[in-house]
Amino acid sequence: MGALAFWKAVVADESNFLEGIVKLLAERGIRYCAIGGVGVNAYAEALLTQDLDIVVASDQMEEARRVLGERYRLTEFPHSVNVQDPHSGLQVQLQRDSRYAPFVVRATVREVLGLKLPVAAAADVLQGKVWAVSDPHRRASKRGKDILDIGRLIDAFPELSSNVPPKILERLRGLTDELPAE
Repeated sequence: MGALAFWKAVVADESNFLEGIVKLLAERGIRYCAIGGVGVNAYAEALLTQDLDIVVASDQMEEARRVLGERYRLTEFPHSVNVQDPHSGLQVQLQRDSRYAPFVVRATVREVLGLKLPVAAAADVLQGKVWAVSDPHRRASKRGKDILDIGRLIDAFPELSSNVPPKILERLRGLTDELPAE
């Protein structure tokens, strides 16, 4: 079983929702990029995730909402639009936070778990993770995963550690100091 088939099996994507989203955005010429855990997976050893966080070009967000809403169920939130298919456990989230808008311009196509996607630059994926860890309204379990994702990115790109606030680096070191040496 290939990586893509495994990912789809884990998220119970029986409707090819993942490929449908990617194809629909490409057919309509909507510029976007993956961020979040999928973005991290493009640069570091892959871990499974049940969501796909993407940023759509600001000038195309309304079109993306319209096109995706014709085929899938949309749920609006202050900072995201969730896109769902009843035959898939995959959770797709369109980021609405304007801080992410420049990520689309710097994105490149990369292979992630057997799928080619435009992915935000490594430094941008890291910045998104720093924002997520710094969000006091985010669940502690989510922030913990974000810290581990920051660690995965720093392992792959040590030079990016200077982009991480000292408090977050300290929390990351606290996690790793408790582990036995390899």
